[in-house]
Amino acid sequence: MTFSKGFMRAALTAVALTLTAGAVMAEGTTIAVVGGKADDPFFAKVKKGIDDATLVVEAHGGSVNYLMLQNYDNIGGDAANLIRTAISQGASVIAAPNWVPDTMDEAYKAALAAGIPVMLYNAGGGDKAKELGAINYIGNEEYPAGLAGGEYFGSHGQKNVICVNTVPGAQNLEDRCKGISDGITKSGGVSTQLPLPASSFGDPTAVAEAIKATLLKDPTIDGVVTVSAGDANSAATGIDQAGATGKVALASFDMDGAGLDRIKAGTQLYAIDQQPWLQGFLAVTMSDAYVNYGLDLATTPVLTGPGIVDASNIDATLAGAGAGYR
Repeated sequence: MTFSKGFMRAALTAVALTLTAGAVMAEGTTIAVVGGKADDPFFAKVKKGIDDATLVVEAHGGSVNYLMLQNYDNIGGDAANLIRTAISQGASVIAAPNWVPDTMDEAYKAALAAGIPVMLYNAGGGDKAKELGAINYIGNEEYPAGLAGGEYFGSHGQKNVICVNTVPGAQNLEDRCKGISDGITKSGGVSTQLPLPASSFGDPTAVAEAIKATLLKDPTIDGVVTVSAGDANSAATGIDQAGATGKVALASFDMDGAGLDRIKAGTQLYAIDQQPWLQGFLAVTMSDAYVNYGLDLATTPVLTGPGIVDASNIDATLAGAGAGYR
């Protein structure tokens, strides 16, 4: 996986700024970070980045408060409430995803009206950060990531792909599936979304059964992409139970150990990586640099993806995963 030189310079600059800034700082700075469940494989890596960055913040005399969603049943409303909690607690700066703009934008505006700077990460995008007046956006641009995945499917011969969405309504995931559809269309293929109830997120049996039933109903489906690494594990089970292993190509947004092992073994075509550790680390260190020292990057948004992980770069990726960073 490769990234532009500009991206790498921006990422390294952010880290350098936070580690070398001067001694004058605001006492008792509190960075509030809104994020996903601790047992979510993706957000576990984000949280590791946050925890590593907390050491930088503490070295500057500050603290980090992680405000965690308990489930994803009402992701927009619950996340908005966590932002309001951070406001009431007097946070110095708030770093959070913008999963459901229609529900969450008012909470961000309330934070800004209270004089609390906002850093968007993971979901929302550069345009939304500019619209709201946020410091920056750190993460993936979801539609281009999906577009890259759809084009990859098309270049490898898939013609009929389903995009399994276990949190329908979350704008970043809707954008992922839309990108897959538009990307594969370029080579004459089609992709439709398979929306599942939000309660199915984290329920591997429900996800596997839904995918199995869909494949048995339509034998022309030759590709499945999931919006999360955990769902990809369920999809692998569903594909196997449908007797379609080797016939239906599997892919995922994000990745975990099981998915990387499948790519290594040749039973998963690819994963779209957005480097969650880096998102968490930069969201905290860049917030710390901004609120304490007025430091900011000219680069916006700060993109941590997308990158395709496939058979060509799986060994290097596995090494990073072994160290806890991928």
